[in-house]
Amino acid sequence: MDRSTVTPVEILHRWHAGDRPMAPDFEHLAFWELADDVRSRAFGITPDNAADVVRCKTDLFFSILDELHTFPLKSTVFLETLWNLWLPLAMQLSTAKQSLNRPLIQGILGGQGTGKTTLCQVLRLILGKMGYSTVSLSLDDLYKTYADRQQLQKADPRLIWRGPPGTHDIDLGIAVLDKLRGSQTRNLAAVDNRQSDALKPDIKKNIEIPRFDKSAYAGAGDRSQPEIISGADIVLFEGWFVGVNAVVDAKLNEFLAAAPFPISTESDCQFARDMNAKLHDYLPLWNRLDRLMVLYPQDYRLSQMWRNQAEREMMAAGKSGMSEAEINRFVEYFWKALHPELFIKSIVEEGDRVDLVIEILGDRTVGKICRASDLKLSD
Repeated sequence: MDRSTVTPVEILHRWHAGDRPMAPDFEHLAFWELADDVRSRAFGITPDNAADVVRCKTDLFFSILDELHTFPLKSTVFLETLWNLWLPLAMQLSTAKQSLNRPLIQGILGGQGTGKTTLCQVLRLILGKMGYSTVSLSLDDLYKTYADRQQLQKADPRLIWRGPPGTHDIDLGIAVLDKLRGSQTRNLAAVDNRQSDALKPDIKKNIEIPRFDKSAYAGAGDRSQPEIISGADIVLFEGWFVGVNAVVDAKLNEFLAAAPFPISTESDCQFARDMNAKLHDYLPLWNRLDRLMVLYPQDYRLSQMWRNQAEREMMAAGKSGMSEAEINRFVEYFWKALHPELFIKSIVEEGDRVDLVIEILGDRTVGKICRASDLKLSD
């Protein structure tokens, strides 16, 4: 049989059904690893290592086979996503971690509905099978307390919802990431400013991972009990503007002059300028990232559709939810603060700060998987 006619999905479905790998399977899979040259470059796959990559992915696939039912995502392309994205991404994180003498901090940037939470859950399952301890931290977990945000809103009534730059406790985020970075090295004592403990590097120290309860105060949200851990090999730090830097004023003003929806008034433009300026405060936090990946929707407006779908599913399950008009206002508020057509597009186009771009299609399946330099963005 011509190996180009045998797809990886057919092989994976056979394996999932109980078949064991055969020699031709490895040949076919190695062929397909190199057939997508954009994805192969993203994961460093070459003709010299393709066979080894396939062997490693195969071993990992069978090691988690009995646990696939626990994965948070079930779709018609589940196995394809597992093979093309989740497994090689976990292997890439493993390689990056091994090059450090401390925990790896992976930033994950993506708007609402792009699958940040699902990606973190899947990676934690796979990396756990590989022997790594992993912790997820969301930008949401770093929100200022309810009381602090009430004072913030009094000072700036435009901050009607949590989320935009300025509503987070940046110092808390820096302290947590620094403790996590030092959790497996002799530098933890220095991070904690306890020089006397420097002679006891093997003593594990508890680290409080902040958590946020979005249901508190009728949905306004507040801090909840932190999660206590002793350390982690890999930190997955996700959020809707994780890693995003301010753009220069000239570029921002040129963008605003075109009145991109939903920015329509001068007050909208001023809000956008003020939020852009606030991004400078986050630079020390972003500097703690070792890597950054972007979940890049095919069209940023899909976030609104995805949020409406999720809300309808919640209400169908008997939970309370927002109306379509309320959801639209909520999502558009975020766009007014940091418009994705400017900020996310800018960081991807810059390329040098982004290690991996994962395109998210309208049905939430994965499109291109590539380096930032390989993603052709429309004007």
